[in-house]
Amino acid sequence: MRKTAILLYGLLSYAFFFLTFVYAIGFVGGFLVPKGIDDGPSTPAAQALLVNFALLSLFAIQHSVMARPGFKRWWLGWIDPTLERPTYVLLATVALALLLWQWRPLPESVWSVTNPTLAATLIALSQFGWLFVLLSTFMFSHFELFGLKQVFVRFADRRMPEAEFRTPGLYKLVRHPIYLGFIIAFWATPVMSQGHLLFAAGTTAYILVGIMLEERDLIALFGDDYRRYRERVAMLLPLWGQIRSAQRNPASPRTNDTTWSAQPPSRSP
Repeated sequence: MRKTAILLYGLLSYAFFFLTFVYAIGFVGGFLVPKGIDDGPSTPAAQALLVNFALLSLFAIQHSVMARPGFKRWWLGWIDPTLERPTYVLLATVALALLLWQWRPLPESVWSVTNPTLAATLIALSQFGWLFVLLSTFMFSHFELFGLKQVFVRFADRRMPEAEFRTPGLYKLVRHPIYLGFIIAFWATPVMSQGHLLFAAGTTAYILVGIMLEERDLIALFGDDYRRYRERVAMLLPLWGQIRSAQRNPASPRTNDTTWSAQPPSRSP
């Protein structure tokens, strides 16, 4: 009975995440959802800024604090280890859903692309960013990242494999392809309102801070393997790491890239 309850908890947590993620695509792009990033009742600019900043801060704090090893050690003293990741995903999704629900529009235009071809290209690029995010999650373990693998392993009375260090697919190009996909999705738009700009800038700032915290944890976990990987592969700009490495060591041969296949400390802004 307990294993079945844990499995159901993990499935419901994932379903909630997936539906909210799909809604977020429409929210940022302003299509197929009842409330997009520029929709909603008019709110004084100062009030909108305060509310939106609070929502972004709550989202960032929840993601960053719950992803840290110290919090995980404390948290695991209170809950079943199998529930750690599904609970993280559930609370992260709650924070995201609250942001989508309570976001205050700031519709004043920062830029607007009127050329139909360029506008369509930017929309396509944004959708490519979302696809890039999803593809990146499947490169190492989509279902482990969102807690499903853990509950199925528990249900089958098996043990999770130990973390190993390797490079799947897009991780040979950049160290953080999931974050790169989000940045593309958030910034590529033919119509950039003040509210959209705040959202894109706030999430990008969180991503950069999150990368620093995450890489500190990865170095603690994988040591010199991750340090060497970080020297060879760019953080977000493809090929930049190789160019920088070649400038430092023009005569040295290139080695095989490696990265982690285990569950990362945090994902999905």
